[in-house]
Amino acid sequence: MKESVGSNTSKHRVAVLMAVCLAALVLPLSFSGGAVATPAIGRELEGSAVAMNWITNAFMLTFGSLLMAAGALADQFGRKRLFLSGLGGFVACSLALGAAPSLLVIDLLRAAQGAFAAGVLAGGTAALAQEFDGPERTRAFSLLGTTFGLGLAFGPVLAGLLITYLGWRTIFVLCATVGVLALLFGVSRMRESRDPGAQGFDSIGTLTFTGALTCFTSGVIAAPESGWVSPIVIMLLLASVLLAIAFVIAESRVARPMLDLSLFRYLRFVGVQLLPIATCCCYIVLIVILPRRFIGIAGYSEIEAGWLMLALSVPMLVIPFIASWLTHWWSAGVISTVGLVIAAGGLVWLSIAFTDSAHTATIAPMLVIGIGAGLPWGLMDGLSVSVVPKERAGMATGIFSTTRVASEGVALAIVSAILAALTQRHLQANLNIGTGDSNLAEAAARLAAGDLAHASALLPDADHIMAQHSYAQAFSVLLGGLAVATLLSAIVIFACLGRDAGRKYPEQQSSLA
Repeated sequence: MKESVGSNTSKHRVAVLMAVCLAALVLPLSFSGGAVATPAIGRELEGSAVAMNWITNAFMLTFGSLLMAAGALADQFGRKRLFLSGLGGFVACSLALGAAPSLLVIDLLRAAQGAFAAGVLAGGTAALAQEFDGPERTRAFSLLGTTFGLGLAFGPVLAGLLITYLGWRTIFVLCATVGVLALLFGVSRMRESRDPGAQGFDSIGTLTFTGALTCFTSGVIAAPESGWVSPIVIMLLLASVLLAIAFVIAESRVARPMLDLSLFRYLRFVGVQLLPIATCCCYIVLIVILPRRFIGIAGYSEIEAGWLMLALSVPMLVIPFIASWLTHWWSAGVISTVGLVIAAGGLVWLSIAFTDSAHTATIAPMLVIGIGAGLPWGLMDGLSVSVVPKERAGMATGIFSTTRVASEGVALAIVSAILAALTQRHLQANLNIGTGDSNLAEAAARLAAGDLAHASALLPDADHIMAQHSYAQAFSVLLGGLAVATLLSAIVIFACLGRDAGRKYPEQQSSLA
């Protein structure tokens, strides 16, 4: 009888893990697929470079800004309830995106899709934390991280195939289909759980945090066309700073904050939060900007771009497992640091490879970047649940997931703005255009968004080759900057995590002390 009960329990946990992993698969699929589809969407539905940037950023903004709030809601109202509600809303938005008539509607639906995605991830990860303990929990979350890598790996290829043969709208139909499968697994098998100590929803914290991210992202996205010193950009950036200060003050005064600021006193916790920021600099931003270059600037088809992107993403299917195995000999901090150093080297190599006219020269450096980023990628999900008590699982996973997704959204906005600014500078130098040219900023923004045709039309004295050359110069500088940022992150992470107690993969701790 005991074996039967144990067997049923084990099967139940596997089913729950499958449901959450299926949901986790569709989130990066929506992200990477949407990035590849952006040029095709822009061709069919005319819109500005800003509107095209919001296709990805609207999703990432609401996704990242609402994750901590979703974690608190999961603890209070039930992990299963939030997971299923979020997944249902995500499926509905995906189906609506497949029929969206305009770029504005797409941007609004992507924002709603991101909000529902926050509920899916927060509810699902908190439910997993209740089902598994100790090393089993670490393995479950490592598998979850690998599933994210799977979605990122094959998202560009699937998107390319669907766009070529069925149109970009089918990408969102596929996301809805996978979401329905996750619902079928989760409805009957997932058990409800709550945090008995939950004390309500932190509305002030949610509003100030979301407002700060929204204002900052909006300001950075608007800057390339409007100018960094324009009143609207200055107002948005100033508002983001004031709201961020208000958020910190609000969180320090509530009994049960959405973000427990005291956790940041621990170097280990800080190091864990830096890991997704570092992988964002060397990996995630490339998922977005490389398809724009391959398709919109170099003229590759969506399928060709998807195959090229596999070089970057396929290592995520293998390297995380190798990273977990390596923890038998080295600490997670050391392995993560080595991986980030490798990725930084790959970024430098990629900037050199792009000087070759054949983009196939980029395959080897992209493989190196994927291998390097895959080492911390396979460890950080397990590390994220090793630094807080089990009863605060909703908050813990919410903080880590928020750091991961919010940093991705912010980094994408910053990288796009920097690329546009660098492109504008090189256009000025190559074409001897004055800064007062009204079309220059818009042309640079369109080049950064991968819209070569419209950019060239705005610059009648520039042919495609000169515009491509200016963009390539800017892109090379950008990759060098990302390499420096990744290397600096590696140094800080080693300082925080390089001396992990013991060499085994960290297990769940009861406290941070």
